[in-house]
Amino acid sequence: MQTSLTIGIVLGLAAGLAPGPLLALTITQSLKYGIAEGIKVAMAPLITDAPIVIAVLWLLFRLQSVDILLGDILLSDTLLGILSLVGGLYLFYLALENFRAKPISVDSVQAAPRSLLKAVMVNAFNPHPYLFWITVGGPLMLKQSRQSVVPALIFILFFYLCLVGSKIGLAIITGKFREFLAGRHYLFMVRFLGTALLFFALLLIKDALVFFDILMP
Repeated sequence: MQTSLTIGIVLGLAAGLAPGPLLALTITQSLKYGIAEGIKVAMAPLITDAPIVIAVLWLLFRLQSVDILLGDILLSDTLLGILSLVGGLYLFYLALENFRAKPISVDSVQAAPRSLLKAVMVNAFNPHPYLFWITVGGPLMLKQSRQSVVPALIFILFFYLCLVGSKIGLAIITGKFREFLAGRHYLFMVRFLGTALLFFALLLIKDALVFFDILMP
């Protein structure tokens, strides 16, 4: 349960603070139309991610119930191993993006109103939520829920609390202290979370090797 809490917090913060289209829109709307508009953008994942999470979990739990053997390898373990490997590589890619992050310019952003609608559209066509839940979030929840559903629920709760909460925090900071985003404190946070992403990438790759029976659990 403690592991679910920690992973949910770290991955949620990393997703919330990492450079991307939704973060840029959060900052943009906060600068042009005030903190309230930035907060509306920050809430978009609660709308757009729900169908993704439900669909991915339904598929993965169906795979978990598959009892077809390919030689001595259980089909669900093989697929989860592949997903874990891809997820580890995806987190590694996100970590590199964090390390490459640069200070955000707050003078060159432009936007139009209708913050929530625009944010929903941006996030719906952003591939990152789909990739995250298929290769990282879904397999993690499935692994944690094999004995009890509580750890999986804790993971998803704190993941979205930190994802949405961190974006709301940036909207408030942007509205009141623009220089924060252009300074070294923001970069320090992003790169620190990049280090955490590297750690979880290695854990997922280790899980993949366990699923493939290359390593012992």
